[in-house]
Amino acid sequence: MQYIDNIIFFILLVAGFGLFGKSLLKIYRNIRLGREIDRSDRKSERWETMARVAMGQSRMVKRPIAGILHLFVYVGFIIINIELLEIIVDGLFGTHRFLASIFGHSFYNFFTATLEVLAFLVIIGVVLFFIRRNFYGVKRLTMKELFGWPKNDANWILIIEFALMTAFFLMNASDFVLQQKGVLAEHGSFPISSNIIAPLFNNFGTFSLEMIERGAWWFHFVGILFFMNYLYYSKHLHIILAFPSTWYANLDVYGKFNNLDSVTKEIKLMMDPNADPYATPAEGDVADVPSKFGAEDIFDLNQVQLLNAYSCTECGRCTSVCPANLTGKKLSPRAILMKTRDRVEEVSKNIDKNGTFVDDGKKLLNDYISKEELWACTTCNACTEACPILLDPLSIIFEMRRFLVMEQSAAPQELNLMMTNVENNAAPWQYNQADRLNWAKD
Repeated sequence: MQYIDNIIFFILLVAGFGLFGKSLLKIYRNIRLGREIDRSDRKSERWETMARVAMGQSRMVKRPIAGILHLFVYVGFIIINIELLEIIVDGLFGTHRFLASIFGHSFYNFFTATLEVLAFLVIIGVVLFFIRRNFYGVKRLTMKELFGWPKNDANWILIIEFALMTAFFLMNASDFVLQQKGVLAEHGSFPISSNIIAPLFNNFGTFSLEMIERGAWWFHFVGILFFMNYLYYSKHLHIILAFPSTWYANLDVYGKFNNLDSVTKEIKLMMDPNADPYATPAEGDVADVPSKFGAEDIFDLNQVQLLNAYSCTECGRCTSVCPANLTGKKLSPRAILMKTRDRVEEVSKNIDKNGTFVDDGKKLLNDYISKEELWACTTCNACTEACPILLDPLSIIFEMRRFLVMEQSAAPQELNLMMTNVENNAAPWQYNQADRLNWAKD
């Protein structure tokens, strides 16, 4: 019976990481529902971009207050969970502060003191974020696409992080007092908990202190496993996916409209006076023709676009600088990504239920994203410039517009008129080609 704690710990550890791995595999499967795209070029630049943007948080500090607070939470929460390695070893083998034997007395004291300072910064950050999100009235955090689950999700994440850090301090404070009483070996330095919380425990008995220490220790461990598995349902999935998203980010000029090889070949054929339009297509040409021009549903988007949808932090920086949204139009770049992710998740549940996707009569276009939203976009790239992790909602808008134009001929009348003029007059304006240079006569 003396190993019952270790057995329970092992079962929870395997179950927690097993469920987390299952969630990651499902996300991977869902992203692969999109079309393949080759983003393997310029590898050194991609590694540099990922290190600078995802790890270095370089684009977050464009808004200094939010950027610094986010840095507190990000760095603190990630580094503090290095202690998870120690918790795993202690939980499996029944040791006490295993890393002390690895780091040595002085460095372990520095390590634990650093963790405490970072944990304190995390608490400051999440409290200020909670106040800012719920009481300060930042416009981009109170828009209608955040009503309901998105707002609740953001608040739950802050509450969970606060609870985990509180348990961390309670664990350290009770551990410190037990060390002072000679019950536990003296390991670590705890500048925050020993001075603020530990004095409250001075009159507690050994049994009570051990219960507090063990309770906080187990709460911290189970809380981390819960948080880890909650990520799949949360916008905080970006903690993981920001790294591949920045690596696979578009490194070309923002808003560059990609040409379709099949269309280019067709135009060259039409312009070649020696070409035989009735000739049998060369081998490979037929394969180059896509089954559908543009995107009507998530299957028509590429895999990086679906990865972007899962990676969206819902911070709203894109929408807050969108000129269409600022002038009262329906478009919100953040909502484009959120709706894309919602549709991917709906398709995912369909596949889980049926083993393969069964047509549900719905599409990303119209059922999730309206034509009004798509045509409100000015393609100014403000959203892509503002995104802290280089997501590209504009590319999704481009592909869905392409479908409307090339598959459904459903462009607004103004654009249809312009395209007709370009086709007939080689200019956007409605006059004869012979009159094109009349403006220069005087």
